[in-house]
Amino acid sequence: MSPVGSARSVRATDTLTRDALAVLQPGFTGTTAPDWLLRRLDEGLAAVGLFGRNITDPAQLAALTGQLRGAREDVLVAIDEEGGDVTRLEVRGGSSFPGNHALGAVDDTALTRGVARELGRRLADCGVNLNWAPSADVNSNPANPVIGVRSFGADPRLVARHTAAYVEGLQSAGVAACTKHFPGHGDTAVDSHHDLPRIAADLPTLQERELVPFRAAVAAGTRAVMSAHILLPALDDSRPATLSPAALHGLLRAPADEGGLGFDGLIVTDGMEMQAISATFGIERGSVLAIGAGADAICVGGGLADEDTVLRLRDALVRAVRDGELSEKRLADAAARVRALARWTRSAGAGEGAAPAPGIGLTAARRALRVTTTAGRPYEPLTGPAHVAAFTPLANIAVGDDTPWGVGAELARLVPGTETAAYSAESAARAGTRALIDGLLTAAGDRRVVAVVRDVHRHPWMADALDALLTARPDTAVVEMGVPQAPPRGALHIATHGAARVCGQAAAETLTGRTPGHGT
Repeated sequence: MSPVGSARSVRATDTLTRDALAVLQPGFTGTTAPDWLLRRLDEGLAAVGLFGRNITDPAQLAALTGQLRGAREDVLVAIDEEGGDVTRLEVRGGSSFPGNHALGAVDDTALTRGVARELGRRLADCGVNLNWAPSADVNSNPANPVIGVRSFGADPRLVARHTAAYVEGLQSAGVAACTKHFPGHGDTAVDSHHDLPRIAADLPTLQERELVPFRAAVAAGTRAVMSAHILLPALDDSRPATLSPAALHGLLRAPADEGGLGFDGLIVTDGMEMQAISATFGIERGSVLAIGAGADAICVGGGLADEDTVLRLRDALVRAVRDGELSEKRLADAAARVRALARWTRSAGAGEGAAPAPGIGLTAARRALRVTTTAGRPYEPLTGPAHVAAFTPLANIAVGDDTPWGVGAELARLVPGTETAAYSAESAARAGTRALIDGLLTAAGDRRVVAVVRDVHRHPWMADALDALLTARPDTAVVEMGVPQAPPRGALHIATHGAARVCGQAAAETLTGRTPGHGT
């Protein structure tokens, strides 16, 4: 080969490698950027994903994002910050913002827009410019183990108007929204973190239910959309949406007159190490198929957060192009969309001039409460220490088990001496429901009992324990911090529509009579 031909080959290889790095959105461990990550940013990596393990406080996060920008000025810094149950900014203390279900319960789009704007302002202040939110899933299946309160609700039109408001609010702060999980993860009883869900809905149902919020998000200008690892035989009977040309190119990208959504922004995959992909196709093969299907960015790092993972995926993409399995143009187009979004975030600014609204999250949480009292038996507010019985389900991976939830801490602040005891499916199975409740009542003594549940309709052990407790102590107050699907029960029933810290604070205020009740 001539020197000129050799130089061209080197340049082509360099471009291909840089494009392969550009489409990755990897994570890492630690609260400072490791050397390997900074090197890869210099070599073409264009985005980084942050998780709770990377964050201690706003000042540390700002220093971290500054460190990343020292290696690449236009880096996309992404985070999974939904507010509510799914928080990374406040993973150790609980979120200052209620989640989607609470906002949907209030059904005030101006409030949703304001909450999203304040959340975006805080992200932008810390140097984050891409948020893997909001969830636009219609929670149509009450047994859904992974969406639930992450959804605005079960009505497609309600979900649509709040999704659009959230996108507008977030992006007005200069942070790109990434609407998820396309084409909708609401109608499933399987968590794609653990297995590959199959949704049997036909195309008309998808158009009239799942796709309604995504159309609204596209119309509102969402800069990114995240795909779901779900199998929809009506679209593709062999590949989940993340890997399906029919879903990504044929539906999300297709123009409206062809039945599509006409989206031309960045398509991001959900985490590739989730079992729905890694256990079926593998992350390397899955990443190649995802880019080939129309995805532009590969999200990885929630579980696999090391340099080896980045190099494996980079090399798999390069090899697929050289072997003719993946079009070089498709990879180049994907990388170009990543860089285009980075340019948008730089031009959009960080919402300069926007007035901070530090109390808007608590205001929203208070408005989201739905309070029911037993007919003819007015509830006497707590004046002395209570015994909080927290019936605790296994947390899904998206939420994680590091974030505190409940009302115990807030009640103890308002009524010193309040104590909390946690009860789980394991403890109920080990002791039996009767013995568990006997032990609870012994621990409570003559103190009032507050039972805290989360999606009691999905957990038979929890429902049985609550029934036994209410039989023994009808004066028990019940706080439901999940989806309030079961009928209200207890001397006082409070539905918070989420388990964020501010939801617990609002419930504690009501239990102690510190604020007026809301709802019925």
